[in-house]
Amino acid sequence: MSTTTAMREAAAPDVTTPSAGERPPSPLALWLVLAAMIAVFAPTLVWLWGRWTLSVWHNAHGLLLVPVVAYFVREELLTLRHLPRGSNPWGFALLLPALALHALDAGMHTELLSAGALVLALPGLALLMLGTARAKAILVPLLFLALALPIPLSFTERIHLVLRHVATNGTAAIVPWLGIPVFVEGTTLNTAHGALEVADACSGFSTLYAAVAVAMLTAYQAASPARRALVLLGAAPIAIASNILRVILLVTLVAWRGGDILDTFVHPLSGIMTFALSLPIIFWLGGEQRPLAVSVPPPPAPAR
Repeated sequence: MSTTTAMREAAAPDVTTPSAGERPPSPLALWLVLAAMIAVFAPTLVWLWGRWTLSVWHNAHGLLLVPVVAYFVREELLTLRHLPRGSNPWGFALLLPALALHALDAGMHTELLSAGALVLALPGLALLMLGTARAKAILVPLLFLALALPIPLSFTERIHLVLRHVATNGTAAIVPWLGIPVFVEGTTLNTAHGALEVADACSGFSTLYAAVAVAMLTAYQAASPARRALVLLGAAPIAIASNILRVILLVTLVAWRGGDILDTFVHPLSGIMTFALSLPIIFWLGGEQRPLAVSVPPPPAPAR
């Protein structure tokens, strides 16, 4: 073997053994850990599903976020498919606190602490089952799952109130131009055809939360820093403007067909409209997407 060949062998990364600090994975042990975690967090997953499917006003964006994160994880893992599999026992440093938080929630019955524990446990599982390199690659997409968690009303009550006033005053400034006189009293729009209260469900907080979550996912995939900044800065104004348009539409429909129209499918459909308006604009602001999965072949075998 020549000196040049020997130097190439020494420089080539070793792709046959796990990274330093890792050990070869034991498939049986890893699958037992995974099965145990699924069993422990199964009630939490059921609770989250119930929250995501409760209505268009409550965290419905979680149904979109989970498959998108799964796609990002898959694409990032494809870039590292040439690496050997390893198992980093430091994953237990995340799993054990997550289990402790889950146990605490079992006594408090909030379910939200357990949902947070589930998000904390996922990077730990990644370290155990995939190794350090792969866990680092998918850490950011996994953390995005925190944006699918419901936020307690006690933390968002003031934001709800601010958004209600913004929607009320924004609507009151525009609908007179449509020939609909309106008098504002707090967060209530009084018209000749009835009074419409902009309640918490109509504040636009759900649209704002969903828009911010989608904007962060879009920024993660954006091809340039300028696009990332644009989509992150534009998410909140887009969501708020979409909700104001929704309230304007409802006021116009009440003036045209009467207040009973709010008891029909039109009311929840208008909530879906805010997502239909906001999300395409956010995607457009994100611009060209960077490629996530780039096939990285293993180094060629050294010549002998």
